[in-house]
Amino acid sequence: MQKKTIIFCVALLAAGVLGILYFSFVLQPKPANGAVAVAATGKTYYVSPGGKNSNPGTKTKPWKTISYAAKKLKAGDTVLIRKGTYKERVLPQNSGTADKYITYKPYPGEKVTIDGASITLPSDQHGLFEIVDKSYIKVSGLRIINAKGDDESNGIFVSRSAHVIIEKNYTYNTRSSGIGVWWDSQDITISGNEVVRPNVGPMQEAISLSGADGFAIFNNKVHDSPAATDKEGITVKDGSRNGKIYKNVIYNIPAAGIYIDAWEKHTYNIKVYGNVVYNISNSDGYQVASEMGGLLENINFNNNIGYGNKFRGLTVTNNGDEGGPHPMKDIIVANNTFYNNGGEWGGCIAMDNAEADGVRIRNNICSQNRSFEISVLSAAAQKTIVENNLIHEYKADTEDNEVRGAGYVEGDPLFVNAAAADFRLLAGSPAIDKGAAADAPPVDFAGKARPAGAGFDVGAFEY
Repeated sequence: MQKKTIIFCVALLAAGVLGILYFSFVLQPKPANGAVAVAATGKTYYVSPGGKNSNPGTKTKPWKTISYAAKKLKAGDTVLIRKGTYKERVLPQNSGTADKYITYKPYPGEKVTIDGASITLPSDQHGLFEIVDKSYIKVSGLRIINAKGDDESNGIFVSRSAHVIIEKNYTYNTRSSGIGVWWDSQDITISGNEVVRPNVGPMQEAISLSGADGFAIFNNKVHDSPAATDKEGITVKDGSRNGKIYKNVIYNIPAAGIYIDAWEKHTYNIKVYGNVVYNISNSDGYQVASEMGGLLENINFNNNIGYGNKFRGLTVTNNGDEGGPHPMKDIIVANNTFYNNGGEWGGCIAMDNAEADGVRIRNNICSQNRSFEISVLSAAAQKTIVENNLIHEYKADTEDNEVRGAGYVEGDPLFVNAAAADFRLLAGSPAIDKGAAADAPPVDFAGKARPAGAGFDVGAFEY
């Protein structure tokens, strides 16, 4: 689980086009925890670099430190933090309630930075902003930078907590995760954050969830982690369950953009949809694995896009360097678009785990990937369904067990502008109406209802 796991020439233009499509048209599903609207019925307090902790915390007489506010806030209270750089560590001391969250956020229109450059965090999983054994807390709009200490030092860290919302924050230069959630936390929302240069050290991932029950990770941007540490983007692992990962954009990192790994515990009921992963420099766009024997079950990938990644668009693997069995059951890969993946070697979709049962690969567009389009390990062929995919530039790669599957369509998918990462379909595309109804999602990447014509289209976009 802690395994150290082509830069695309038009990345900036691509990101712009996909961003417009992504945020303008995609539906806005409710997060798994339902905590979108948060009532704040308590008091409002203020913090300012020019304040004093002996003050009452009013707008005209604010407190000086966020950490002091963290000791005083009660259920329903909000602290508005005035602009400035705060060289401190924040540990909330109290919990909110279901209708009275405790909220930490900047004063409207102002920029607030928590800078840990002068702070050494304690060893073994801690954060500059750390929530432990608390509930009903919202952290919004903060800049959290330079988290350092041992290799487990995070920007924002949540442990054994419930009903926590981490939204619209910016993390930069963190030794471990920008955002880490560990040890049996429940009902976690991570949305609208930007995580930049995480994993300066060798441990964990940019956004890392371990053992979480009920989570929604959406609208986040993760990019530019150091190549040397070879760490993933968004990872959900080790007993995490009942969650969604959607509408995230991940690029310019060394290892898999989105990684689901059971590790040692049953990990299940996870939907991954509407994400964009590109320019992964040393791995695949998306991966699922069971590294140490935990059952990985009921994992659904649909409406995702992956392009310009070094190896494959998506891989069902065992990542077996850690040893142990690698059980999987019911892994769905449907209506995704994978284009131009593979440097010297690579492909679209690879099914590499002989212990996986019930893998279904349907309705995907596999176009111009380097060595193969769809590869299925011979030992897994009888347990893997490959149907109704569009294959563009079939290689007949016997070394990688390349297959077309049943009901396939072959030819140029006719994207609107692949060079600019606009993977919508043009009229006359062979992908139109050629998909299977089985496993097809009810809407496409842009939120358009499926099917729009005589049948389901292949790929992430419905024409």
